[in-house]
Amino acid sequence: MKQLVRRIGQTVALTLPVVLVTTGTLAVTRVPWAPPTGLDQQVVAASSGDGAGIGRSATATTKTDGLAPQDSLRVALLDELRAKNPSAALDLLERSMREQPSLTPYCTSLATELGKAAVRKYQGDVQRARSFARPVCDGSFAAGITG
Repeated sequence: MKQLVRRIGQTVALTLPVVLVTTGTLAVTRVPWAPPTGLDQQVVAASSGDGAGIGRSATATTKTDGLAPQDSLRVALLDELRAKNPSAALDLLERSMREQPSLTPYCTSLATELGKAAVRKYQGDVQRARSFARPVCDGSFAAGITG
């Protein structure tokens, strides 16, 4: 009986690390911040010239030719805010961060700029601008409204 317990313990001790490493490796291959692979890859390019891009019209694309991706996104976000409302612009920002993880370092500054633009859109009505606030990029939109 003692040998059986020892044998089971040795088997578990040898196989458990292998199972944990294998499952951990497989789990890490499908994390949201990993770049997309294969056919599901979507790239928002500033000067791709092959379409309007996410949430932008063809006229917005011509205005952003030659800009860096974050600057192109900034133009698209401000256009969306002007055309619709801050909520639509925040939706576009959130979607862009999910689809293009390389732009996440710019998320805070973009959300802050959207907050400032929302106050300008509503002629200084901070309460109305604040009504659109939600925790996109750690609440930077709300910080832009107040600052």
